[in-house]
Amino acid sequence: MNEVVRIGVIGAGAIARDVHIPNYLKLGNKVQIVAIADIVQEHATRLADQYHIPHVYTNYQDMLRDVPLDAVSVCTPNKFHAEATIAALKAGCHAICEKPPAMTVAEAEQMAEAATKAGKQLTYGLCYRYTSEVQALKRFIDGGELGTIYAARVHAIRRRGIPGWGVFTNKALQGGGPLIDIGVHMLDTALYLMGYPEPDTIFGVTYQKLGTKKGVGMLGDWDWDNFSVEDMARGMITFKNGASMMLETAFAANIEDHDDMSIALMRDNGGADVFPLKIYQEKYETLVDITPSFLPDVNKFEQQFSHFVDSCSSGNALDPMKSEGIKLQKIINGLYESAEKGVPIKL
Repeated sequence: MNEVVRIGVIGAGAIARDVHIPNYLKLGNKVQIVAIADIVQEHATRLADQYHIPHVYTNYQDMLRDVPLDAVSVCTPNKFHAEATIAALKAGCHAICEKPPAMTVAEAEQMAEAATKAGKQLTYGLCYRYTSEVQALKRFIDGGELGTIYAARVHAIRRRGIPGWGVFTNKALQGGGPLIDIGVHMLDTALYLMGYPEPDTIFGVTYQKLGTKKGVGMLGDWDWDNFSVEDMARGMITFKNGASMMLETAFAANIEDHDDMSIALMRDNGGADVFPLKIYQEKYETLVDITPSFLPDVNKFEQQFSHFVDSCSSGNALDPMKSEGIKLQKIINGLYESAEKGVPIKL
């Protein structure tokens, strides 16, 4: 590996413009963004001009063939995650792919297999695990402070937060709505704090009640005439270790809070809420609440990209997220399958 990690970007949309590229640049001389590819040349050229990226392509296969790269960011719509990521891995590049991993479990498995064969890092844009709150709670858990997990509750709900840009409401390109956009963040974070147990059974329901009607858009107007994803998904997941999880996620729901991204964990020696972090225990015949008086103010995206680049350049052990991505994809697809069939799904 070169001392400077040479980066290529596949997809020139908002997530590349606002997250991937700026957070690579924060790493200074550790990285060099050398190429960008997008099927719309104007989009790729615009970002190349803005960030002084020397090579522009409309076909990422040409980029992977022509430009020496060490790592690739995959910032395409979900439908193209697997194809682009596998191509990057086969070209000898480490890969960070935006969430969710893929459209199907089989694709997630193929991505992990490609990373293993190439001996390269494969990680996903699941940034909330890098927050101060989650890392602090993880230290409590790893230290045995809270005991064994047996129940979790996950919320990722907006009152009126349907994205008014991009392809977030296009099922053919994205595969789903809030579950795979915002719900996946809290789902992954909860699973990370639970030790990523093996899922067993899922029962899910989805709703499309508000997205197809004209209404107030807190994130701008959306295309309600062509809204083809769910606007709410709910589910219960059981795990092979006996734990269970309740999940609720929505782009639009008639609730008080404008935005609720939160996790509750229940363990036999204590419990915790995350976002904000608060720990609950019984000590010396007293019920106590523990609230941090200080946590460092970190940028979760900056932490994620720093970790990815360091992993690529240092030759550290391969990130477990490639296998965790398979479990995550099983839950996502299992919930959608359960909702469609109206029965629990054995994973």
